[in-house]
Amino acid sequence: MEFYQTSKCILLAKVAVVLTWGMLCLRAAECSDNTAGSVDYEAINCRKHTAFLTDFGGKGDGYTSNTEAFRRAISELSKFATDGGAQLIVPPGKWLTGPFNLTSNFTLYIHQDAVILASQDEAEWDLIPPLPSYGRGRDAAGPRFISLIFGTNLTDVVITGGNGTIDGQGQQWWTKFRQGQLTYTRPYLIEIMFSDHVQISNLTLINSPSWNVHPVYSSFVVIKGLTILAPTDSPNTDGIDPDSCSNTRIEDCFIVSGDDCIAVKSGWDEYGIAFGMPTQHLIIRRLTCISPDSAVIALGSEMSGGIQDVRAENITAISSESGVRIKTAIGRGAYVKDVFVKGMSLQTMKYTFWMTGDYGSHPDDHFDPKALPVIQGINFRDVISKNVTIAGKLVGIKDDTFSGICISNVSIELSEHAKKQPWNCSDIQGVSSQVSPQACALLPDQKIDCPYPSDTLPVDEIQFQTCAAATYC
Repeated sequence: MEFYQTSKCILLAKVAVVLTWGMLCLRAAECSDNTAGSVDYEAINCRKHTAFLTDFGGKGDGYTSNTEAFRRAISELSKFATDGGAQLIVPPGKWLTGPFNLTSNFTLYIHQDAVILASQDEAEWDLIPPLPSYGRGRDAAGPRFISLIFGTNLTDVVITGGNGTIDGQGQQWWTKFRQGQLTYTRPYLIEIMFSDHVQISNLTLINSPSWNVHPVYSSFVVIKGLTILAPTDSPNTDGIDPDSCSNTRIEDCFIVSGDDCIAVKSGWDEYGIAFGMPTQHLIIRRLTCISPDSAVIALGSEMSGGIQDVRAENITAISSESGVRIKTAIGRGAYVKDVFVKGMSLQTMKYTFWMTGDYGSHPDDHFDPKALPVIQGINFRDVISKNVTIAGKLVGIKDDTFSGICISNVSIELSEHAKKQPWNCSDIQGVSSQVSPQACALLPDQKIDCPYPSDTLPVDEIQFQTCAAATYC
């Protein structure tokens, strides 16, 4: 009798799986016809199969938890990875959920009228180990909370939509952080680790508990058309943080942040040095940033795996603390070199240019005081900056000169509250050309144009396909 009941349960389970697969296969066939209702979108790859979150019990009422619906849907759709892949459509509604993991050869499509709401139940947020290149969490030693949308060891994953929204509901996390009530590091909205061919595009991200988008240890990452919004006094709500990544493309993004709009990273002190994975071959273009207390683009401060070949162009900032900032310190080691910036339009800034070698935050007291960073080959050209308090603060490290700095074709209009000395320079070496007000003596005037690479990065060769997402069937 017991055997019969067990066999019956197994049979029913198999039938359920077959029915589910049949439903998804049928959905793919039905929704391939545009007359069924669909919208076009661009992606690195299209998918053969389609399913809706509601197919797995999802309820978009803003109150019902959809954590299990997301997890069940992605688990089932992962079975199509070798058969053309699958896309999961999040339809209109408010979809409350805890964290969930993505899979390879997969697209998460968020409808323009859909809002994913991050659960405020801390018990839903699993703990994961600290990043090996950091040695600890950013907010606290030890583990960290998993990100809302997470993936590791993936190939070909797309997170996109018709400008649908992901709301991190971060207020409770910010309050706990400010009051010192957090035992572990806050979660991010999206984190993809050890992956390749990743696309994150055409979404609105709001109120992240901490960083918004964190690709780490990954390659061929395209981040495009994001609107990222957080209160300007919210703690550590970085917009996009490429971290130990190679071949990354960030373009057409609008960011309002309580911290750096884009922060380029590669590990922290001795942990980053040991892990040894740089961020390299990064291009940032057509970025608009508002960040009154932080940088439009920051390089560091965690840069102990190295940062090299960063290209930024057509950058706009309004009411931000600084344009491109280099943050490093004794103990970081590694390097920031071959940085090229052209075409910045900055309005109401504290600093136009800012480099600091005394950013002294450390994961612990085991860093090597002899590990000095190399800052070399930093190039800025074609910059217009208005209503500025300080033209430039470029302060290297004693006996560790920041070298090869080039600034050309720069017009800075100082505010009525500007410092009497517009430039503050020490322990740096380089040149300037056609800079107003005239740069400091350590950047003597020469008739040159600072370089900007003319070659094409491999990540720029990624071509998008036009795909279809069913809006109903």
